Amino acid sequence: MTAGRKSAITAVVLIALLVLAYVNRLHLFKYSLGWYTDFMHPRGPNVPVPWMDGPQKAEKSIGERPPNIIIILADDLGINDVTTRGGGHADEGVPTPNIDSIARDGVRFDQGYAGAPVCTVSRAALMTGRYPWRFGVEFTPTPGAMARVAGTLYADTDRLHPVIVDKENAEKSKDFNDLGMPSSEMSVAEALKDRGYHTLHIGKWHLGSTADMRPNNQGFDETLFMESGLHLQENSPDVMNSKQDFDPIDKFLWPNMRFGVSYNGGKWFEPAKYLADYYTDEAVTAIKKNRNRPFFMYLAHWGVHTPLQASKADYDALSGIPDHRRRVYGAMIRSIDRSVGRVLQTLKDEGLDQNTIVIFTSDNGAPGYIGLPDVNKPYRGWKLTMFEGGLRVPYVAKWPGHIAPGTQYPVPITNIDIMPTVVAAAGGSMPEDRTIDGVNLLPYLVANPVRQPDRFLFWRDGPYRAMRDATWKIIISERPKKEWLFNLAEDPTERTNLATKHPQRLAQMKAVMDAHHASMPPAMWPSFIELPIEIDKPLNQKHLPTDEYVYWYN
Repeated sequence: MTAGRKSAITAVVLIALLVLAYVNRLHLFKYSLGWYTDFMHPRGPNVPVPWMDGPQKAEKSIGERPPNIIIILADDLGINDVTTRGGGHADEGVPTPNIDSIARDGVRFDQGYAGAPVCTVSRAALMTGRYPWRFGVEFTPTPGAMARVAGTLYADTDRLHPVIVDKENAEKSKDFNDLGMPSSEMSVAEALKDRGYHTLHIGKWHLGSTADMRPNNQGFDETLFMESGLHLQENSPDVMNSKQDFDPIDKFLWPNMRFGVSYNGGKWFEPAKYLADYYTDEAVTAIKKNRNRPFFMYLAHWGVHTPLQASKADYDALSGIPDHRRRVYGAMIRSIDRSVGRVLQTLKDEGLDQNTIVIFTSDNGAPGYIGLPDVNKPYRGWKLTMFEGGLRVPYVAKWPGHIAPGTQYPVPITNIDIMPTVVAAAGGSMPEDRTIDGVNLLPYLVANPVRQPDRFLFWRDGPYRAMRDATWKIIISERPKKEWLFNLAEDPTERTNLATKHPQRLAQMKAVMDAHHASMPPAMWPSFIELPIEIDKPLNQKHLPTDEYVYWYN
């Protein structure tokens, strides 16, 4: 064969491969993140976590030490997913007695809000006690591969509103792992470490994966870090999976998520069991190792976030729920409640329960893309919306001897208040070189009657914004261009838009909100996906032209 003929054949083959790659580009992009993860981070078998040993003997008695502090954060857990307020899935056999017990023994925040209706921004608020857009964290980090397939995945003739992708911003955006909370921010862990606390993180972080953004550089002595997003291997005999064919995001997650964790930045390895139970096992071990010194633990569960996966044992325990998806979801709630119970029991067994602050909440409301209509009942909206269903979250706390059992706190609070409150409880002080938006709630909790902090509450996602002033709340949307005004005292479920009826009130609140946002710096990274969200219907229900909707900026 002549050299010319070989070159021609090679050229034909290359062209054929390029054509094949182009034709299958969506498939390639859809799986690219998972393939990259497998290549860069092969997962070894489970290894014991070498938690640091605390002192064998305490220098001070329990009563003389500052309180231990444990924050347990669920992911995407809706306000109606727990039974603390009498709702939830109890009628289907999914009560949450352990979460409920925190409210019984401490305080139930009846108007507890997330710092944002989405993961990263809300977690940055919790970690810093600040509105995250003060330091440029405004949008959720999103893999570029998702941007490349989002528009195509959502291209459905039945969908009334298209996904809008800014390809230019997507191309120039930094790698997903490079986006997160800057190390210049002071975290609650750093503030408590200055008070002599041993600080531990277990689970999801979602505030950046570079060395300077990881927990070890944000004040945590130890971190058991969730590196990817499966709750258990998809083909495990111990798991029950629920795939939502109607959700393009779900279609992206399944082929790309892996089952892996790391300890203190080491090599990835597989957890020993279903993720919620594994994290809880390790939390129990870490509590025992630190029983003789003050410690702060941030236990950030991945449940009940998609992909929906439940342990088979929890699934089997809910045989009375006929719908498979709801049963898997209920089983995931069950695992989170069991985790809370095991943590509480360990504190009691170790003689630490009377001097430990325990806070349980969620990072945002439950999403509509799981296809379950009542997860945020009775409130409108979902994760990714600024309606109450996206922002209201389960919120309970206990501190024996300081917070009276059965306290009901009716005043609005958000997770920016967690850091100032626990730092004050530890005898520390907040940094004075920056604006702190959260407030120390301890003085308000012990007041009788309960007093209200004098402040506005803000939420922001590009031009999509909300603000609360006492009982009044406004929501401003750019796409569609619309304004909502609600009096939550009279209309807590946001059914009646008063924008045209009270134009003066609307204008006053807009002026305050505009002034707040005008003083903020630009976002650290751009948004490149605009996602339409129907306010009153989950993703699997038919949407009508008369249905209200908003666009969320990633």
